[in-house]
Amino acid sequence: MTIDQLRQLWKAEPFRPFVIHLANGKEISVQYPEFLMPLRGGRTVLVASPTEEDAYDIIDVMLVTNLEVKPASNRRNHKKAG
Repeated sequence: MTIDQLRQLWKAEPFRPFVIHLANGKEISVQYPEFLMPLRGGRTVLVASPTEEDAYDIIDVMLVTNLEVKPASNRRNHKKAG
């Protein structure tokens, strides 16, 4: 996996949540683009936890085995006939 592939998902418009799969079997969810921060060297990213304040994962991009994009939600505004 390359940092460029990760960046494509991170910068996608519109953003879609995705899961980072690691070689050790761990899965890390990226709910919002603000929750991911690539470091300058390009080999490491930080991902903030969506559930725990001040918690984050430090990921070596070389250990990423797969990026799984979540399906787009089909929420539509429906007006009720009155």
